[in-house]
Amino acid sequence: MTPLAQGAITVPPIDYAAIAPLIIVLGAACLAVLVEAFLPRHQRWPAQVALSIAALGGAGLALGLYAGSGPQAVTTLTESLAIDRPTLFLWGTLLALGLASVLLIADRSVEPGGAFLASAASRAAVGGGTSDLTEPPEDRSYGTPGLAPTMQTEVFPFTLFALGGMMTFVAANDLLTMFIALEVLSLPLYLMCGLARRRRLLSQEAAVKYFLLGAFASAFFLYGLALIYGYAGTVRFPEIAEAAVGSVRSDALLLGGLALLVIGLMFKGSVGPFHTWTPDVYQGAPTPVTAFMGSCTKVAAFGGILRVLHVAFGDMRWEWRGVLWAIAIVSMAIGAVIGLTQTDIKRMVAYSSVAHAGFLLLGAIAVTEQGVSGTLFYLLAYGFTTLAVFGVISLVRDADGEATHLSQWAGLAKRSPVVAGVMTFLLLALAGIPLTSGFTAKFAVFSAALGDGMAPLVVIALIASAVAAFFYIRVIVLMYFSEPAADGPTVSVPGAFTTAAITLGVIVTLLLGIVPTLALDWAGGGGFVG
Repeated sequence: MTPLAQGAITVPPIDYAAIAPLIIVLGAACLAVLVEAFLPRHQRWPAQVALSIAALGGAGLALGLYAGSGPQAVTTLTESLAIDRPTLFLWGTLLALGLASVLLIADRSVEPGGAFLASAASRAAVGGGTSDLTEPPEDRSYGTPGLAPTMQTEVFPFTLFALGGMMTFVAANDLLTMFIALEVLSLPLYLMCGLARRRRLLSQEAAVKYFLLGAFASAFFLYGLALIYGYAGTVRFPEIAEAAVGSVRSDALLLGGLALLVIGLMFKGSVGPFHTWTPDVYQGAPTPVTAFMGSCTKVAAFGGILRVLHVAFGDMRWEWRGVLWAIAIVSMAIGAVIGLTQTDIKRMVAYSSVAHAGFLLLGAIAVTEQGVSGTLFYLLAYGFTTLAVFGVISLVRDADGEATHLSQWAGLAKRSPVVAGVMTFLLLALAGIPLTSGFTAKFAVFSAALGDGMAPLVVIALIASAVAAFFYIRVIVLMYFSEPAADGPTVSVPGAFTTAAITLGVIVTLLLGIVPTLALDWAGGGGFVG
């Protein structure tokens, strides 16, 4: 045998059909960068919108064809990605939510010129350099004279890259792939948070806070990865599980690494007390970006949490279960109690997400098939409801942009009964009222927790749900039983894209509350590979 043959590299087998949705999304993201570089500015918006919708539709079609063939769970790309039933469910959820998010992002009717601005705001342009957290004069430098400014389209490749990172994150079969995916999904989000056309300084402040805290969380994750590698000699989840069970070495490195991993994962999932970025970023980011983060990022984070806890550390559940009990209780308490004190509706929904993260942890802690299916269903239901809520929030506006102070929502039902009715339905879903997806999702998760012997935690969760319901109902009372101010906000007529996104969220919220069987069966179709 020749030396060349002895040193030949064996090409690892790749299941292209299994990873086709991921390839389509990341390929479209790269193509979107080229569109930004080479097309004239006035052609970019239609090209980017068409490319994004086609990519997400094509990825969804590829996913449907692959899932419909009844595939076995596989690992591919040298076992760095695991394509199993939970992965397929999470990918379908992310693609559907991503499509609705792109529609909100692409809308140019609610905010003329779109909600995004790429150039930096000039402080001197706002009142002689004494800018507060308001907007500078409207930037028309990139548009046609006399017309509304052209929408900044850099946000579309950012969205596709973030979505591709999320899809990789939930399918990662080792810690190194998961870390790379974490950075791929996080870096575009940091930039997207600072692109608001209005309230520029608040938006930029949110982006800086998110970046700094996200960097700390990534450092915790990476340090935990290093400790676990030092213990197990591998970063692959199945091999970590084998090392944790079969090793006679001290567990100090393993438990320390797991603790640091949990901190990084909980930060991305907005789980208290690692939630400190959430209210500021939800409030300061452009509302379409907030909708994207509030729905898709939650799905990705808990998809990763489920895989880490069930595949790599499932046999160690008695070591970490008590700690996660405490984290779930703290998260539910913070979200429910501090949410009561909020006067800004976007911050209120942010604390609502912290409470819901605590509810989701109940399903993740229950290392059973019912726990996995309940958590996956909850992510689907919560994602569409939250996205529709932020779509409605973007419609209520005054001269300064979105009217997010609760007092400005007084008497909204008299100004726009349809918008108030839609918002009421969505808030009741977040509260978990029957005949909505929120009730079915909570029932699924709480049932899984009860089945795994966590009755005290379920009781605490029910109490937190009752407390959190108060601030949802407070908004409903304001809309229907208060008189609108004479100079109060108006409700913008949504364009086709925003209407489609809100309608999709409302329909899914209703269907998952009335006929949840199909989604529950799909969510429970199988466990994690490994």
